[in-house]
Amino acid sequence: MDLKQIEYFVRVAELGGFTRAAAALGVAQPALSRQVRLLEVELRQNLLARDGRGAVPTEAGRLLLAHGRGILHQVERAREELGRVRGALAGRVAVGLPPSLARMLTVPLTRAFRARMPEATLSISEGLSTAMQESLVNGRLDIAVLYNPRPSHELDIQALQQEDLFLVQPRGTRAGRAAATAPVTLQAVAELPLVIPSRPNAIRMQVESEMAAIGCRPTVALEIDGVAAILDLVADGAGSAVLSRNAVASSIRPARFQLRAIRDPALRTQIALATSAQRPATLTQQATQQLIRETLAERTAA
Repeated sequence: MDLKQIEYFVRVAELGGFTRAAAALGVAQPALSRQVRLLEVELRQNLLARDGRGAVPTEAGRLLLAHGRGILHQVERAREELGRVRGALAGRVAVGLPPSLARMLTVPLTRAFRARMPEATLSISEGLSTAMQESLVNGRLDIAVLYNPRPSHELDIQALQQEDLFLVQPRGTRAGRAAATAPVTLQAVAELPLVIPSRPNAIRMQVESEMAAIGCRPTVALEIDGVAAILDLVADGAGSAVLSRNAVASSIRPARFQLRAIRDPALRTQIALATSAQRPATLTQQATQQLIRETLAERTAA
């Protein structure tokens, strides 16, 4: 079996179709299909059931998928071990960050990665926690930093830290002057018009869950997916927001906003590091996980 054919098959099986796999691999779809078909001919097994919606592994395909992931992982480990002979870690690591942390972490994390692993390649993308969990499972991401990740047998999740959520209002408004730093109850937050992400955003789900526990629900003025857009609308007077201090501090003009602590109950979101339980982390990926822990701790302390 050819390693490239195995890689192509694994990616098609993980992404559920040839079109998505071809885009992820950067190859033409006909060439991808031909290589997978040659693999099927060699093994004398249909590995993928093709239909109009994509391709899913057959029973034989699921068996090869499990072996194929192990084979590709061993090849990557062999490359890394050879790299260590030269005194360096190598390989590519794909990391996903939520928008509220990406602006704070991307530059220092990239700088530290280049300093420690100059022969490795780092790819960073932004995404919502639910979408990044799917990307970990299908192999598009190796590591992701998630808010309130759902427990899953497909993921290994390690808690990093908790982050308080605040009521964010425009600085200088009557509400802002009247209670410059005074805490606000969650019941009072429920009565304010909120600019909030749509479901299943982790913060949206937490706000609704905590409010339901005290017998109320949020007053949604606007549903906007994107921290920058939410803050622009808050600054424009469209409503208030519930965000972390980091989300506001990493915005273009944080001085425009007033943060008020939320009490009775307090809102705290869990930040976690997640990897695929189906693909053991390579040495380079393990080193990158440690860099993320260190960088997050340093930036939070700062």
